[in-house]
Amino acid sequence: MRSTPHAETFPAHTPATAQVFTTVLSHGPLTRLEAGRRAGLSPAAVTKAVRPLLASGYLVEGGPGDGGGPEEGGTREAARPALGRPAGLVRVNGERALFAGVKATGDELIAVLTDLCCRVRLARRAPLPDRAAGPALAALADLVHELLTHAAESRAAVAGLGIAVSGDVDRAEGVVRYSPFLDWRDVPLAELAATACGLPVTVDNDVRALTVAEQWFGAGAGLSDFALVTVGAGIGCGLVVHGRVVAGAHGVAGEIGHLVVDPAGPRCHCGNRGCVEAIAGDAAIVARVREATGRDVPDSAAAVALAHQGVPGAREVYARAGEAIGRGIAAVANLLGPERVIISGEGLAAYDLFAAQIRQAFTTAAFGSAARCDVQIRPLPFEEWARGAAATAIQTFITHGTGSGKG
Repeated sequence: MRSTPHAETFPAHTPATAQVFTTVLSHGPLTRLEAGRRAGLSPAAVTKAVRPLLASGYLVEGGPGDGGGPEEGGTREAARPALGRPAGLVRVNGERALFAGVKATGDELIAVLTDLCCRVRLARRAPLPDRAAGPALAALADLVHELLTHAAESRAAVAGLGIAVSGDVDRAEGVVRYSPFLDWRDVPLAELAATACGLPVTVDNDVRALTVAEQWFGAGAGLSDFALVTVGAGIGCGLVVHGRVVAGAHGVAGEIGHLVVDPAGPRCHCGNRGCVEAIAGDAAIVARVREATGRDVPDSAAAVALAHQGVPGAREVYARAGEAIGRGIAAVANLLGPERVIISGEGLAAYDLFAAQIRQAFTTAAFGSAARCDVQIRPLPFEEWARGAAATAIQTFITHGTGSGKG
């Protein structure tokens, strides 16, 4: 990640400053006392932490009636002040900075402009006619510059760009090691995009980026342990353990799509047989529906339509996919014991076709108390994945500022 000469710098002089800000961002508006309780800091430490944030306008403080709901910067319920003197609420000033986020698929770029609270100001889409890194980067830069033109009308500066890409992504180095849907290998995307767009850039795996957004602003807020499973072109899994998004030593933690659930199953592109993705990924389902029905099935939408029409063989393909996903989720629950598993992704258009099989396979394969894990369905459009990319840029900005490297 590269900084522009006049890039905004977040005043995170101590880890406590970033910790308090993140706490208020995810759960605020909060009283200082409640912010300290949630962050595990003393009142004196909170006072010291919020001082530069208030002075620089990243936090604002008001009376007990100030702060409001999400539209005013509060993303969670406000803490109730104790009896006696009313406690002022601290909230994030969402207008203080803007961020761009881009989600890259195999044929499209989806971009959003958000404020500091990750509320979407503008969303744009552009086709990706050429997946080669050079032309794709040029298309991405054009889309980002469109967002920057819109942002120029605001008083706030765009402080960072997040890019979410499927596959093996080294966030620390800003390099896409391997993206199967883009066919990229060892692309230094953060460096290239920083040069093309003139912004500090954070690059991350798309599922991990979406997990960051869910942890801070969505169904995972307030949970110390949860998993996000995405169903679509691939089967992905983002993991939060003890409050931290887990990438693993080599950046590939959570590859639920390559858990083998049927050793005699179909060949996966990874080289193994019977992976969850080889049974439940979009391409696998389309191929199986073609075989089962003997019809020309061009894409997943057509496969879903045949199953909904009751064409013999089509529903069975989805039932098998649901069983594979359920067993994969159970493996995650057995290993990590998350409080919640959130199921999302573009493949949820077919959720009614395999929902029962997912839950049945999960219940059967989950061991003991792991079966009590709260499984939630949360359909999210690709704009939310782009918002996840923006969330990673916000995360980098808060925790490292703009001069720390690649995030």
